[in-house]
Amino acid sequence: MKKMLAAVLALAMVMTASFACAEGAIKIGLIGPMTGPAADYGTSVANGATIAVEEINAKGGIQVELNIQDDEHDPEKSVNAYNNLWDWGAQMIAGTVTTSPCIAVGAEAYKDRMFMLTPSASSTDVIANKDNVYQVCFTDPAQGAASADYISGHKLAEKVAVIYNNADAYSTGIYQTFDAKAKELGLEIVAVSTFTDDTTDFSVQVTAAKEAGADLVFLPIYYTPASMILQQAKNMEYAPIFFGVDGMDGILSIEGFDTSLAEGVMLLTPFSADAQDELTVNFVKTYTERYGSVPSQFAADSYDAIYALVAACEKAGVTADTSAEDACEMLIAAFQDLEITGLTGTMSWSSTGEVTKTPTAVVIKDGAYVGAE
Repeated sequence: MKKMLAAVLALAMVMTASFACAEGAIKIGLIGPMTGPAADYGTSVANGATIAVEEINAKGGIQVELNIQDDEHDPEKSVNAYNNLWDWGAQMIAGTVTTSPCIAVGAEAYKDRMFMLTPSASSTDVIANKDNVYQVCFTDPAQGAASADYISGHKLAEKVAVIYNNADAYSTGIYQTFDAKAKELGLEIVAVSTFTDDTTDFSVQVTAAKEAGADLVFLPIYYTPASMILQQAKNMEYAPIFFGVDGMDGILSIEGFDTSLAEGVMLLTPFSADAQDELTVNFVKTYTERYGSVPSQFAADSYDAIYALVAACEKAGVTADTSAEDACEMLIAAFQDLEITGLTGTMSWSSTGEVTKTPTAVVIKDGAYVGAE
């Protein structure tokens, strides 16, 4: 097969979990970091997708076989995982989980005509110039603008500082749209500090925010550096409002993290585990019983991604015998007028692959996410 060599080379690093069902199942591949520093995102996505697949298969209609590959949040390893899935016979991809790997895999999938629906890679670079890559999560621009709207509309702060990763497309994209919207709304940004993937000491960044008198610090970043910033702020006796976006979801699950440091942290997310609708209650119950933790937005997004793919397959007539190339064109057409209601809201998609749905603000209280309203 055309990608077998890459697949063989990838075997040493790939962790595969295949959830098989009856013969004649649609094959969905999932790629994400199941190990490494971003593993909380990947395992949450895998768990949410697994629950969705089991529910769908139990209904007796379309059957799904899910193959989960570990990319360790590494673009090269993610491409190897994608090649492995191609040789397995994947007809579509639920992934990848993080942005840089998704950009790399998306380029390969565009050439091969493999449809991708990422639950959580939010950069516009993920979908740019690729008609076959769609998102379940908000794009970075949407998160940045929505955060500025919320902070301004709820009068959360008079002076705002920003700390972002200027080496990361996700973080930079959100910051840029936040900055533009904040200026439009008249929010005063008094300090902007950056860091890179290798940064472990955030004293300079936190000091800049404190000395500028910021009463809110916007963190368009992932949870690992956010946890270090919260610790640094405590060490400096600096207690502003910390406001993040979906990359912060998962901070409560970091091994060894003092969750009291996150008390009062706010973030925008499409999912709140304390919502009382039947779908959310049942999902949270199943997830908590099986995995021993409360599901994050990433688990909810992947659950919705699997249901969206199955709904599109039903709409388009994709079967287990449909080639990946044919399924790609059929799914592109189906998503143009597809609307589904899931854990993360009612979703529809533009022709560019961007999802439309409404974000929700949550706040961390007593070590749990609760609705901010």
